[in-house]
Formats: sequence, structure tokens, C-alpha cells
Amino acid sequence: MAVKTFKSYTKSRRQMTVVLTDGLAKDKKYTQVKKLTASFGDRGGRNNVGRMTVRHQGAGVKRKYRIIDFKRNKIGVAAKVLAIVYDPNRTCDIALLSYLDGEKRYILAPNGLKVGDTVIASDDADVKVGNSKKLKDIPIGTLVHNVELNPGAGGQLARSAGVFIQVMAKEGDWILLRMPSGELRRVKEDCRATIGQVGRLEYEQIVWGKAGRVRKLGVRSSVRGVAMNPIDHPHGGGEGKTSGGRHPVTPWGLPCRGYKTRKNKRTDRLIVKRRK
Repeated sequence: MAVKTFKSYTKSRRQMTVVLTDGLAKDKKYTQVKKLTASFGDRGGRNNVGRMTVRHQGAGVKRKYRIIDFKRNKIGVAAKVLAIVYDPNRTCDIALLSYLDGEKRYILAPNGLKVGDTVIASDDADVKVGNSKKLKDIPIGTLVHNVELNPGAGGQLARSAGVFIQVMAKEGDWILLRMPSGELRRVKEDCRATIGQVGRLEYEQIVWGKAGRVRKLGVRSSVRGVAMNPIDHPHGGGEGKTSGGRHPVTPWGLPCRGYKTRKNKRTDRLIVKRRK
């Protein structure tokens, strides 16, 4: 896929870019398989009692959720790639698989996977793009994605467009992984991972160009703190245009740049080297 630019006949078009979808399937029998889609409503950042807990969310284009097979637990059964389709719920594309027994499932489409390819989840599978194996059976230096944190729980790591995790070393029952952030982390050897890098590498080249495109994704506009009054934000107030007069903080006074928020001491021992 290529990135399309536009002539600058308006201010928003001047920088706007779009990722072309020429190679993706458009037929609904591939894009919205009935058993693999589900409806979900827009909560607008509000919790179960109607209070707003996440700001700047709401509206957006209505869409259905595509049920993705993150576990890859259909062991030993080969599957053929029927189509590569667009998923409005994530940054990467997804692939529709048809197994030999007739079952269909969606998976994250890795870079290089093509229609007609055959993939399989097996301990003795080849180290080929799209195949799923346990980390203990994957050679050192291999690039993987959709990595489990706990065996059988389903992939939780490296699921965004263009990211990958590298297998660095094997230490007893643990596998040392290098995360996309540069962090070195240990994971149990029985955790599964999918070979290859997540596809749609062009996503990072997208320039939205105008607020309207982002609103369609469900992101509402935000007001700068320095434009508010002192009662509304710690950066508010002042004579003329001021820059806040203090280090950046949230509306509730918590530092918002460089402030560590990690509080999971239970897994601190698994992090060998932090990203910073």
C-alpha cells in the first residue's frame, strides 16, 4: 500500500495524507463475517453510572467490532488466507483465515502475508510469517508480534501497526524479549507468539490534516489549559497570553510529562531494563 498526498487547494489538504487500500478486500462476505462481528455502543468516555472518566471521547462513525483470534488456539490445523481486510477498530489490517474444517477466524495481518498463503499454529511449524509457536520453539533474533504475557491468555503485546518484538535470549524457563519501546522484559517460555512484524507500516506516515478526520475516529477536541481561567485549570489565568508559569500538569495538578505512573510491583522483577 502507498501513501497518497493531495494538492494544496485548501489549508487542511496541504499536509493531509491517506493510506491507499487498493489491495484490501471490499466485499462484505470478507469484511463483516456474521459470526465474527459484534455490535458495541459508544460510551463517550463515561462509566456505568454515567460519569465522565475519560475526556475527549465521543461521537465518531458507527462501526462493528471484528472478533480477533488473539489466542491462536486451533493447534495443528492449517488455514488459508482468504482476504486481507480493513479494521476500523485498530491501526493494522486483519486477515480472514479459512481452516481445513471450514471454520473462519480473523487474525492480525503481519507484514508480508498475502492472499492464498497457508498459516498454522503448531509447535513444529516452520518459522514463517503468520505461523504461531511457543516462544521456547522460536529461534533467537526472530521478530514476533501478538505475544502472550501469560500462557493461554491470548496475545497482549505488539498488536499495533508496524510494531514487533525481538526474541533476545533464553534463560531457563524464561524468554528475554526486547519490546518496541526498547524495554527488556522476561516472559514465560510457554507463551505463544506469531512470527513476523505487524503490517500496515504506512500508518505512521498518516497526517490527519484537519480535526474532522479525527472526530470520525471518536476523538473530540480539547481546550488548552493556558486558555482557561484559574478556577478551571492550574495553567489558567494571567495577563495577556501566558505559557502557564509552571511545569505541565493535568487539570487536577498531577505532572503530565516524565511523571512515573507505574504501580504494578508484582511484575517489576520481570523487567530487566526499562525503556528510559
